[in-house]
Parts: sequence; structure tokens; C-alpha cells
Amino acid sequence: MSPTFVESVISEIGSLLDQARAGDAEAFGEVCRAYETRLWRQAHALCGNAALAEDLAQDTLVEAWKSLRRYHGRCQFFTWLCAILLNRYRNTVREKRPLPFSAFAAEDAGAMQSRMDRATDSEPLPDQAAWLREQAALVRRCIQALPPKHQQVIHLRFYVDDSLEGIAAALGCSVGTVKSRLFHALDKLRGMNAMSGQSSAVKSKSATV
Repeated sequence: MSPTFVESVISEIGSLLDQARAGDAEAFGEVCRAYETRLWRQAHALCGNAALAEDLAQDTLVEAWKSLRRYHGRCQFFTWLCAILLNRYRNTVREKRPLPFSAFAAEDAGAMQSRMDRATDSEPLPDQAAWLREQAALVRRCIQALPPKHQQVIHLRFYVDDSLEGIAAALGCSVGTVKSRLFHALDKLRGMNAMSGQSSAVKSKSATV
């Protein structure tokens, strides 16, 4: 995809958003069509359920239309949508306790991003499909064990792949706050990995007794 084409698409989306903010529902519908597939994939990465992902994506777009005047343009529009998606998802599951986790192999941000990229691959090879589903579910369980603010920065950084500045603008906080939350989130995930490793070792030792 050429840079000229990308710039043209961004310009077109920006024009449609301006029309939508002025009350043009049809223009917003065009914006929705441009983002709905990517948004559904993000929702599916969060919940692991196609039907629930569809509902979450639709709810997100409805909420985006209602609050469109609050979009300030200091971050990518898709990042702003995903911030709404995360809030909708949190409202959906907040009455439930986080699912337990069994392992988490990421040792640093690079390894974590690589794992998430594999887990959210939309077209895996046939012999990898089951493994990828298992890994995606594992990542979701680990992230769901984090506090909501830490879940937000992890998702926007590694799933949406936005910059620290873009995340800060979308969440309405400073870049320093994003860095701090990201640091603590990754530290907690590494702690989960250590705990699960000890648990696995105990289980393995018990099985040999």
C-alpha cells in the first residue's frame, strides 16, 4: 500500500468525521464501515466469542456516535474507538470474577507483543489453529486478572499497536502515566508467569510421588 494511498484514506476519514461531528449520520456510517471489521477483531481478541464480539463492536459504534463531539483528534480514531470498546467490555464483565490463569510465558514487552500477534492472527495455518486459540485464551485470562487501568494500556499498546502518545490522548492522561501503568502491568504479568511456573512444578512433583 503506497504512502499516497494511505494519506488519501486518512484524509477521507477525517473529512467524514468532520461531517459526522456536524450531525451527518450517513457520513458516520461510512466511517463505521471502514473500521467495523478491525473493531470486531479487537472485540474478539478481548472476549473470544464471535457473537459477543459482534455485540461489543456494535455497542461501541453506537456509543462513539453519541459521544463523537468529544473526539479531539489528538489520537488515532481507531484508538479512541478501542478505548470505548474496552469500557464497554469492562461493563459487560465487571460483575464476574476474573478467570484464573495457568501460565504466561512473556518475559518482556517484545516477547509479549510477538505472542499477541500470533494469538490474534486472522488467518492461521490449519495445524496452528488449535494452538493459537489456546494461546489467545491464555493471554485473555492473564490480562483479565489485571486491574482495569492496566488492561487498557496493555490492550491499546500491544493489540491496537498505538504509540504511548496516542494512548495518553485516548485515555486523557499523560504519557508518563501510560508508561507507569504499562511498566506495572508487565511486571504483574511476569509475576503471574513466575507463580504459574511454581504451581506447575508442584503439580509435576506431586504426580511423580
